[in-house]
Amino acid sequence: MSYAQNVMEGLKQKYASEPVFLQAVQEVLMTLQPALDKDPKYQKYKILERIVEPERAISFRVEWVDDKGEIQVNRGYRVQYNSAIGPYKGGLRFHPSVNLGILKFLGFEQIFKNSLTGLAIGGGKGGADFDPKGKSEVEVMRFCQAFMNELFRHIGDTIDVPAGDIGVGGREVGYMFGQYKKLTKSYEGVLTGKNVLFGGSLARTEATGYGNVYFAQSMMESRGDSLEGKTCVVSGAGNVAIYCCEKLWQIGAKPVTVCDSRGMIYDADGIKVDVLKQVKEVERASLTRYAELVPGAKYTPVTDYPAGRNAVWSVPCEAAFPCATQNELNLEDAKVLLANGCKCVSEGANMPSTLDAVHAFLEAGICYGPAKAANAGGVATSQLEMAQNASMQAWDFETVDNKLRGIMKHIFTSASETAKEFGNAHNLVLGANIAGFRKVADAMIAQGVC
Repeated sequence: MSYAQNVMEGLKQKYASEPVFLQAVQEVLMTLQPALDKDPKYQKYKILERIVEPERAISFRVEWVDDKGEIQVNRGYRVQYNSAIGPYKGGLRFHPSVNLGILKFLGFEQIFKNSLTGLAIGGGKGGADFDPKGKSEVEVMRFCQAFMNELFRHIGDTIDVPAGDIGVGGREVGYMFGQYKKLTKSYEGVLTGKNVLFGGSLARTEATGYGNVYFAQSMMESRGDSLEGKTCVVSGAGNVAIYCCEKLWQIGAKPVTVCDSRGMIYDADGIKVDVLKQVKEVERASLTRYAELVPGAKYTPVTDYPAGRNAVWSVPCEAAFPCATQNELNLEDAKVLLANGCKCVSEGANMPSTLDAVHAFLEAGICYGPAKAANAGGVATSQLEMAQNASMQAWDFETVDNKLRGIMKHIFTSASETAKEFGNAHNLVLGANIAGFRKVADAMIAQGVC
C-alpha cells in the first residue's frame, strides 16, 4: 500500500461520519503519489498526516433574538486549517447544511487553492447552520452580530481573515465588520468582501465568476481554441454564476442557463445578466421571476427532473461552468455533457463534480479546470483587498481586474507545467494538487514540527 493510500485508509476509519471531507481528501491524496515517490522527504516528515488535520477547529453557540422576540440558537464554526504560508484565509458560509465535516472539506481545499495563487495566504473556512433566506434585515443583523461576538476572539488581520461564501454577501460582511470594530476598537482589514465605503475592493464581487472564465479561456487557448462564440451552460444563480455569465458575454460567449435550488432557467437567446441581477441581488426572488420578466425563457422546476440530477447539464453546450455547490454534477450528468459535445468544464463552485464525473472528464481528454484552480479568483482578490487595506490605498477596477487576470494565468501555467513535469499533460487535477501541495509542504518542513 502506498503512503497516500495508507493515510487515506486511516482517515476513513477516523472520520467515517464526514463523507464529503473524505471525498475532498481522497481527490487530493490520490494524485500526489508521483510527487511523494519523487521526493521521500514528504513521508519522512509525515506531511500527509499533518496536512489533513486542521491546526485548530473552533465550534461555538450563537444565540440571537428573532423579530417575534423568541430566542434562537445556532452553531458557529471556524476551521483554521493551515498557516504555513500565511494567515488563515477562507470564507464564512451561512446555510442549514453547514457542519464541521463540510467546513473541513472546504478548508482543506482552501489550503491548495490559496497556495496556487502565489500569494501569502493559508487555508481556513467557517460558518454557521443559519439560513438568511426568509429572515428580515434586522434578524440577519442580529445573527451576524451574535456570530461575531465569539468569532472576534479568533481572527485578526495577520491571524485569520474571513470572507463571504454561500449565504454571506456584502450585507452580512458589513454587519460582522461593524461588530468586530465595536468589540475590538480596531479598524483593520480583518474581513474581506467589504463595502468599498469602508475598505472593500473594487472587482471583489465579480472576482470568482470572472476568474473562472479567465481560467477556462487559458485552458482553451492552450489547445488552440477559444470560448468566443461558444454556447455555455452555467449552474447556480448567486454571485459566482451571475458574474460568470457577465464575463462570458464580455468575451463573446453565450451563457444560456442558470439555476437555483428550486429550478432552472433556459434562455436560448442568452441569459440577460441585468434581469438576473435584479431578480437575485435586488428582489432576492426565485428564478420564476426571471421567466416572468423575459418572454421566451423556459423555467424547469427541479421536480420535473430525476432526483439527484440537474437539468442544466442536459442542455447542449460547448462549455460548462458548475457554479452552485458541491457534488452538483455526477457521472450521469458528465456522460450527457460529453455526449452533447461539451469540450470544457471549469468549476466555479467548490468540488461541484463527483469523483466519478471528474474521472470521466479526464478520460475524455477535455479541458477540465478543478475548483481549487478555476475558482481561486475570489480568494485571490480578497488578498488584494488585504493588500489595499494594509497600505491604506484603494485601487481602481481596471487595476484589480488586471491583477486578477494575471493571477489566474499564473495558476493555469503552474498547474499545466506541473502536470507536464509528471508526464500527464492536460491533467490539471494532478498539476494543481501537486503544485499547491509542494509549496505548503516545503514551508511546513522548513518551519519544523510545532
